[in-house]
Amino acid sequence: MVNRKPPIPAILPPDDADRYRAPALDKGLDILELLSATEAGLTQAEIAKALDRSPNEIYRMLDRLVRRGYVVRTEAERYELSLKLFALAHQHAPLRRLVAQATPFMRRFVQEAGQSCHLVVYEHGRVVVVAQLDAPSYWGLAIRVGAHVALIGTGSGHVLLAFQSAQERRFMLAEHEAAAGEAPPPDDLDLHLAAIRARGYEMMPSRQTRGVFNVSAPVLGPDGSALAAVTCPYIERIEDSTAPTVEAVARMITGVGRALSLAPLG
Repeated sequence: MVNRKPPIPAILPPDDADRYRAPALDKGLDILELLSATEAGLTQAEIAKALDRSPNEIYRMLDRLVRRGYVVRTEAERYELSLKLFALAHQHAPLRRLVAQATPFMRRFVQEAGQSCHLVVYEHGRVVVVAQLDAPSYWGLAIRVGAHVALIGTGSGHVLLAFQSAQERRFMLAEHEAAAGEAPPPDDLDLHLAAIRARGYEMMPSRQTRGVFNVSAPVLGPDGSALAAVTCPYIERIEDSTAPTVEAVARMITGVGRALSLAPLG
């Protein structure tokens, strides 16, 4: 049993609340909470009116939130939340728990499939590998832990994009284009992502290595969005006619993603 500290009261007594006031922090948190409740974003004037603040003080706070990456300003001069809070919420301890939870499922997969696999999460417009297990035989394709790969043109990236809300997907794509001058997404990306959602996984020839198929499935959170993706860089074994086919491996990796989605990751 885990020993837990007693909970901190959500509301301080009136005297303490006044003593520890931080008006600038309160203002920033008010903006973040307001934007979190909107789908299409808000203009500076709308935010000021909703919070009963002057446009000037709201402008200064919005400028800082945009510069720190918590809020993005659209071409229509509306303000929306970025994915930075989402990313912060899934770093460090939660990430370690995810890796610990995923490892037994991944180990079983590599034994049954005879292929390597890795676990990835989204980070600032790219995909980062957070866990990797080698194939059990003497050969296989491995990607080192900590490696950053592209969001567009990889099975892992496509899965992370496909299983997000439209708003979160826009933020991710905007960060992708801003990351080291990445190319904009192809015109048919939305159709491709819709197909991934329909079948539940991605299976595509690697655009980085010939002879490899990226087979990737999502690890979903309670709201149905992808917290991570588990991916197999499939290599066909021509010397073993009994080895699982890429279609069989796709079913296996989808099973890993589904099992992790149902596992208590908290």
